Amino acid sequence: MRAVWLKEFGGPEVLVEGDAPDPVPGPGQVVVDVAHANITFVETQYRRGLPGPFKARPPVIPGNGVGGTVSEVGEGADPALVGTRVVSGLRGEGGYAQKALVDAATLIPVPGGLALDDAVALLADGRTAMMMLEAAAPEPGETVLIEAAAGGVGTLLVQLSKAAGLTVVAAAGGERKTALAIELGADVAVDYTLPDWTARVRDAVGRVDIVMDAVGGDIGRAAFDLLGEGGRTVPFGLASGEWAGIDPEAAAARGATIVQPAFPPERLRGFAVRALEEAAAGRLRPVIGQRFPLGRAADAHHAIETRATVGKTLLDVAPA
Repeated sequence: MRAVWLKEFGGPEVLVEGDAPDPVPGPGQVVVDVAHANITFVETQYRRGLPGPFKARPPVIPGNGVGGTVSEVGEGADPALVGTRVVSGLRGEGGYAQKALVDAATLIPVPGGLALDDAVALLADGRTAMMMLEAAAPEPGETVLIEAAAGGVGTLLVQLSKAAGLTVVAAAGGERKTALAIELGADVAVDYTLPDWTARVRDAVGRVDIVMDAVGGDIGRAAFDLLGEGGRTVPFGLASGEWAGIDPEAAAARGATIVQPAFPPERLRGFAVRALEEAAAGRLRPVIGQRFPLGRAADAHHAIETRATVGKTLLDVAPA
């Protein structure tokens, strides 16, 4: 089969297409013929060898989420799985390939009526968006500020927050991205590359109740300063390269809370399943902003790192 190899840490150019042996399923495993591979910002850090949820040990085929059709099952896996459409997270390895080895217990069936590419786009980002909103415990009528609102998670948070009865302030970089947020239902959209962006938020809505902090750094700290009494900030990303670094005691002194989501694996799986169900019912729409063929995984990483993307980035993988 064809796959993309990470043989050393570095820039996007270290991702190189080549041959790889077809995977053979062991006990409790299946082989998925990959149609689409999910790409997240975390994977760009993985490629560079930075700390994260998974540690790369080159040479390795990277990739942490796939969707496709089950083609083989190992001992103990249900033979009826063959031919079914599924998505699954991996453990940081094996996704950028025509075939992926997956633990059968981690498979999530794709609901009827939901396109496979949409399901892959929702696998990680839908789970994260559902988890963030649950952790924030919003009340109808509250105001939420969503950073990186035109990204994979952000576009979903805009939709889910509106459905929850919240006033949505979308913060993103550039006119193209703020326009997308408004299209998805945001009440207010501001460009956080402008120096007066927080003043624009205050003029529009005053204080906010919830901050969904996907960026960290200076933007995360500035967003935190927009919180009112009883406000919550939910950090879940560091697109800036660092966390916002809010001191919990300082936050408590002004009546704000830093929410650190912590859910057991079964709840995380449930969030992913719910995201797929909401999309299948037409209540949630993933935005797939850009697609790349398998051999251009390096270009996909470059686009993400240079902030040239909106919504979700997918690898479209040709079958073996």
